[in-house]
Amino acid sequence: MDRRTFLEAVAFTPLVLSGCDSKARSAAASAQEVEAMRRDWKALLAPGADVTLSTLPLQRSEAEWQKILSPARFEVLREEGTERAFTSPLDKEKRPGVHACAGCGLPLFTSRMKYDSGTGWPSFITHIPGHLGTKQDYKLVLPRTEYHCIRCGGHQGHVFDDGPPPTHERWCNNGVALRFIPA
Repeated sequence: MDRRTFLEAVAFTPLVLSGCDSKARSAAASAQEVEAMRRDWKALLAPGADVTLSTLPLQRSEAEWQKILSPARFEVLREEGTERAFTSPLDKEKRPGVHACAGCGLPLFTSRMKYDSGTGWPSFITHIPGHLGTKQDYKLVLPRTEYHCIRCGGHQGHVFDDGPPPTHERWCNNGVALRFIPA
């Protein structure tokens, strides 16, 4: 190695190392940002918003649900149906706010958690802790993880492991199962 190559390598080593360090810090900041989304979700809840913060189970008969919900919402929330892709206006919703269960009003996601997955359904990288429950779904032969509102049991969608970093999760939600409340 000649002297010039050696000096160039010595001169650029701190830049290369600092670049690696900033990538690690960036990933850590992203994980910290997700934790902040989970912790500080109420910051996007409008004062006086028509939501419930109670996670106590809500019991209603199927007849009561049919009176309260539109046919489309009833099919998804109570019968675990799926709306057609690209039919929900919430897929393109970009305003700051909170996405609550359309059945009972429990906040499930915030706009900071949302991203465009290109699937045609509102998608989120994480959710509000303690507001969703999961179970295995075998309807398409292969197992999928289905999730429901913890309060009313309303079917929301499925969670997949093909989302963006740092969670790599895609909480793929039926738009009809949500109600958007602007901040």
